[in-house]
Amino acid sequence: MQDAHWVLLMEGSKYAERLPIGTEKVIRTVSSETVKGFYQKWYSLHNMAVVAVGDFPDTKSVVELIQEHFGHKVDSFEHPPLPAFTVPSHEEPRFSYFVEREAAGSAVMISYKMPVDELKTVKDYRDLLAESMFLQALNQRFFKLSRRKDPPYFSCSAAADVLVRPLKAYVMTSSCKERGTVEALESMLMEVARVRLYGFTDREISVVRALLMSEIESAYLEREQTQSTSLRDELIQHFLRDEPVIGIEYEAQLHKTLLPYISAAEVAKFAEKLKISSSCVIKAIEPRASAKVDDLKDVASKVNSLEDARSITPWAEEQIPEEIVSVMPDPGSIVQQVENTNVGATELNLSNGMRVCYKCTDFLDDQVLFTGFSYGGLSEIPEEDYYSCSMAATIAGEIGVYGYRPSVLMDMLAGKRAEVGTKIGAYMRTFAGDCSPTDLETALQLVYQLFTTNVAPGEEDVKIVMQMAEEAVRAQERDPYTAFANRVRELNYGNSYFFRPIKMTDLRRVDPLRACEYFNSCFKDPSTFTVVIVGSINPSIAVPLILQYLGGIPKPSEPILRYNRDDLKGLPFTFPTRTTREVVHSPMVEEQCSVQICFPVELKNGNMVEEIHYVGFLSKLLETKLLQTLRFKHGQIYSAGVSVFLGGNRPSRTGDIRGDISVNFSCDPEISSKLVDVALDEIQRLQEEGPSDQDVSSILEIEQRAHENGSQENYFWQDRILRSYQSRVYSGDLGSSFQYQDEGRTKVRESLTPSTGQAALQRILPFPCKKQYTVVVLLPQKSRFRILEPLFRFARTKYSHEAKILAGMASVAVLAFGVWRYSRNARKS
Repeated sequence: MQDAHWVLLMEGSKYAERLPIGTEKVIRTVSSETVKGFYQKWYSLHNMAVVAVGDFPDTKSVVELIQEHFGHKVDSFEHPPLPAFTVPSHEEPRFSYFVEREAAGSAVMISYKMPVDELKTVKDYRDLLAESMFLQALNQRFFKLSRRKDPPYFSCSAAADVLVRPLKAYVMTSSCKERGTVEALESMLMEVARVRLYGFTDREISVVRALLMSEIESAYLEREQTQSTSLRDELIQHFLRDEPVIGIEYEAQLHKTLLPYISAAEVAKFAEKLKISSSCVIKAIEPRASAKVDDLKDVASKVNSLEDARSITPWAEEQIPEEIVSVMPDPGSIVQQVENTNVGATELNLSNGMRVCYKCTDFLDDQVLFTGFSYGGLSEIPEEDYYSCSMAATIAGEIGVYGYRPSVLMDMLAGKRAEVGTKIGAYMRTFAGDCSPTDLETALQLVYQLFTTNVAPGEEDVKIVMQMAEEAVRAQERDPYTAFANRVRELNYGNSYFFRPIKMTDLRRVDPLRACEYFNSCFKDPSTFTVVIVGSINPSIAVPLILQYLGGIPKPSEPILRYNRDDLKGLPFTFPTRTTREVVHSPMVEEQCSVQICFPVELKNGNMVEEIHYVGFLSKLLETKLLQTLRFKHGQIYSAGVSVFLGGNRPSRTGDIRGDISVNFSCDPEISSKLVDVALDEIQRLQEEGPSDQDVSSILEIEQRAHENGSQENYFWQDRILRSYQSRVYSGDLGSSFQYQDEGRTKVRESLTPSTGQAALQRILPFPCKKQYTVVVLLPQKSRFRILEPLFRFARTKYSHEAKILAGMASVAVLAFGVWRYSRNARKS
């Protein structure tokens, strides 16, 4: 589908014949002489650059190193000019309509091709800013349209993208309901035409101007903490594409100087480039046919006529409140304050019962992260309410969990970097977000609104959510991988309702009122929540805000969803007690094969912290060794993954931990069974012989590097503090729990040897591993015609002299194939 669209997009150019990377045929048949000739032609010093970025004590020594290693090289080859392949423009729009049974959903894509703009002068940079404002403003409209009554699409966005070296495109994409591509296309074209006729409002421009200023201010504040890879990539683009390197200081100055003077009219002019006469290519995708190319052409013609007659109405704006919190809450107070010196964090127990822990860091000057959690989630919900409650966060999010509809809140937060999201998991309810230090007050206001807003289901809001959910379920049913993933869950978790994939019949059981009631109760009682805040925090500013908005959350007269972690219910599932191998056959457009091997894991209470660390080390060991064996030794896969699930039992302080370790890889369908045996043999070999000294040192080095890199990031510290609170050894002392976690890691690192690794593999996995495991393999379902092929071969061998019999069999096969196609199409219609 992508190949066909690419040909249409690049029609008349070399790119339409093949992609620059080449063809599979060349890879399979190329000679060594051709490869050497290509190297000699293009891998010349003239076409090369060395870029070095890092924490160097001085750049002079780095330059000297580069000169030492590269300066003596002599370029003995000629320098042929780099070829330029033009892509012809066209006034007549091109249309395509694809029916693809494996498509994730119905979608529309509109591309407007044009030459890549130069970026040489301040005027060029101003144009780039105006273009960014145009795309941002257009995307704001698309989002608001997607949240209106009977929306034409679920989501829609516009972006500028470089397609090939001389060509860029404005690309608009939307996802919509099934049989909705014609309506979605009309809305997309109509909105661009509306901008051409009336432009953007002053408010729209002020909103996107504030967004761009906020982004550049954040980048400027973090200029000393810029990742080396970002600077490296900027220099590479300077070499490859001659893009200027101006530095964040000058770029921020340009933003501050130019943005206030870019007018709404200047921004709206970019809509002139989005005409269907401007090398436009329109693509629609449906899982089942509901329209044709002529319908797309008719829509484009209709919108053109409406625009010519100025029959399109101006944009209607919503009323936007000025303040997020309309009535300021009374601040809470600090009941107890604890300094955890080994963590570098301060813990506050507030008067409403909420516990807040904050850690000040200097990793990024413009980042503050926060997460709040409370025990008690979907594991406590009876089966009859499960589907309603599992949809609670989705339904409430569409209505607006902070007191305002999402489309209104988007404008209220313009220019502010403050995001908050919610999640209801198996054992916990959480809210999490990030913000800049200057927007910490806004972020905490959103948390306050979360706890004080009662979400009520509106008919239109619920309708949109359920439409999106139904489309997602239909897309999963069309996806070959879904049947495979579903069977994996059914097999490993005993078809438990908690792991069972949601179906259309389940969606019809969802009660929006029950969903909203449950969501409201999940985020109502502050005394059940622990909040961790990490980042660039000034306590003298942050603590009063914490008391105002977190301490100001009213505590209900009676506890709501207050759970003791030791009383939570475990997830209802049972892993198979015997070895099981299954194959899932699924219809596919292109043949593929996926394999999952799964082993049960049960960690006994005792040295649980060390055991969990062992699981982490061993999963990386298995992943590394299986990749070496399956890819580098047998050359049959590209990548292998090992995943760990340890959430089977409730997070009590005394119980065992249940879960599984899974091995996943993709391969040629013909050798899937063989590679399963190879993988099992390698895992059993590690159990019986143990890893080598080199294996252990490699794993320790990988873990240490990840630990060192992580310790310079706010996410790492937020996660460590959260895990210390949620650890089974936590009993009210954060510092002690943190230290215990640290000591557990150190003990495992110091004790990990080939023999202890071998013992852990025998202890944590079934031993031998072939004693208890499941394997599920996804294979392509053979077509009816291919099933009959062996019959043809048999007939040709045995009865080749009987032409009439052979012809008769062939005609039967064709008839059978035709009947199957007819019945299949009839089912579709």
